[in-house]
Formats: sequence, structure tokens, C-alpha cells
Amino acid sequence: MNNTNININDLIQNEVNRISLKYSKDFLDCEDLNKITGLGRDNVRNLMRSKTFPTTKVGKRQVVSVLNFVTWLTLNNTQSEVQNG
Repeated sequence: MNNTNININDLIQNEVNRISLKYSKDFLDCEDLNKITGLGRDNVRNLMRSKTFPTTKVGKRQVVSVLNFVTWLTLNNTQSEVQNG
């Protein structure tokens, strides 16, 4: 199967739509990321504190837009697959 025909923008948009509909929100918090990724609370908090993760601060809370999360996840997975593959 030839994966070069996959349009990354379409892939990101479809996943953004799916997550936004499933969780009925445009921004995700730590608890949402726990559910989506299956990572533990401490790992998600460490991820949200990392400089490469696209969080937004709202008051004292850190959140990530669904679009930024999906884009970050897609691009990081694509890069690591290329580097490892």
C-alpha cells in the first residue's frame, strides 16, 4: 500500500472533528488527554509542561486546543516514524 497519497491536512481535520464531537469541546485539559492517550496523570502533566507541547494557559489551568493537539500528535508521529523507519 502506498502511504504517500495520504493528505495530512485531511487526516488532521478529520481527527479534530472526531475528537471535538466526541468530547463536545474545542479545548482539552489533563483529564481529557488521559482518556484520549491512555497515559497516566503524571505523564500527561509532564507532557503539558514540556516546551514542545502547544498548551494555552487559561487562568491557572493549562489546556490545549483540539487542533493543536492533533497537529502536534500527527506531526510528531510522522517524524518519529520517518526517523525510526
